[in-house]
Amino acid sequence: MSDFQPTKTILRLELPTDPRWVNIAEKNIEEILVDHAYCEQKAATSGISLIVKYPDKTRLVEEMTELVAEEWSHFERVLAELKKRGFALGRNRPDEYVVELSKHIRKGDKRERQLMDHLLVNALIEARSCERFKLLWKNLQDEDLQKFYYELMVSEAGHYVSFVKLAKEYMPVEVVDARLKELLAIEANIIANLEHRPDRIH
Repeated sequence: MSDFQPTKTILRLELPTDPRWVNIAEKNIEEILVDHAYCEQKAATSGISLIVKYPDKTRLVEEMTELVAEEWSHFERVLAELKKRGFALGRNRPDEYVVELSKHIRKGDKRERQLMDHLLVNALIEARSCERFKLLWKNLQDEDLQKFYYELMVSEAGHYVSFVKLAKEYMPVEVVDARLKELLAIEANIIANLEHRPDRIH
């Protein structure tokens, strides 16, 4: 295993997760894995939605096609971890974090600006997932899950970078950087005010 660790510099998240989250999460590992499975499923669905909405954006279609395949493979891997431990997938549950963050995708704006917002919101979801996976990797006692979450942490960091780069394909760099800064502040506020849920990835 390499020493790769996504840092605040890479992810740029303004508010770190309370470190106590992982201690409680470990006691609710079945719920964490179920929620994680649905997060991966929703990430794949989000990639498909971008392809359907922006089929004329060739680079986006290519990258989202790869991302959808990878996210679905992650979903299958989480299902395998559930099965290994004798757990079922269980019911889906709303992701309040994603719902609140998605409210800041501007409607009725120019098509490219809407695309930028979609991409940057997806980037932040990946960044927060990456940050949580790092906590699980560093703190879980289960060695198999440690390795599992290390691998997914690296993957989510790559997705974050890819989404931001894609946004800069379709909008000026300075516009993307300014909007990302705004959304990072919004994301931190959402995290600060969201009900503490140790049984959820977000």
